[in-house]
Amino acid sequence: MTVRQRGFSLLEIAIVLVILGLLIGGVLKGQELIKGERVRYLIRQQDDLKIAYFAFFDRYRAVAGDYAGAVGVIPDLSSAACNGGKGNGNGRIETVGGENILVWEHLSKAGFLNTKYTCADSVSPSTTPINPYGQALEIVFDANYAGTAAVPRHNLKTGARISSDLPHEIDWKTDDGNPLQGTFRAVPPDAGCYDPASAAWLFRTPGSDCAGATVF
Repeated sequence: MTVRQRGFSLLEIAIVLVILGLLIGGVLKGQELIKGERVRYLIRQQDDLKIAYFAFFDRYRAVAGDYAGAVGVIPDLSSAACNGGKGNGNGRIETVGGENILVWEHLSKAGFLNTKYTCADSVSPSTTPINPYGQALEIVFDANYAGTAAVPRHNLKTGARISSDLPHEIDWKTDDGNPLQGTFRAVPPDAGCYDPASAAWLFRTPGSDCAGATVF
């Protein structure tokens, strides 16, 4: 007895290829949607915190975190850490005295943030906003942002562990696309994140531990 072996017809192979194409297309589209939502979230986070920073200054004529007269003016401030809830009043949010952590308690308890934060000696989600990758944001007066003419200024850092294709998208959507200039810049080191020579984000083969900063 002879047994005939029957292979797939061209129609069956074509159907399988179409199904595989649809599955791959769906996965890629899903990844694109996730990336887009993460970019939008990071942009909203930067915008909301920047608005809160300037709204606080407009109300109190002082910089959040640095406000020397905060105690008795902002309700429910903790006195357990961070210089008893007040800054030194020199107009700069500094790491000395924990002003870069205290800024979040000032902003939140003054009513400019939806989440309440309480300053402590170490950073945690109860003291500081975090990005989608679990890394703390920071408002601070320093020059730790990219650019040949970087001088100390207040800036809002996104927090690290961000793939460099995301700040690339943020920069093009909100600024000039250049990580070395404008209001949105890269945060050094540059390894795998941006190329100082070409002034470009490395987004085709993105680095995985990158950050950006909105310069005020």
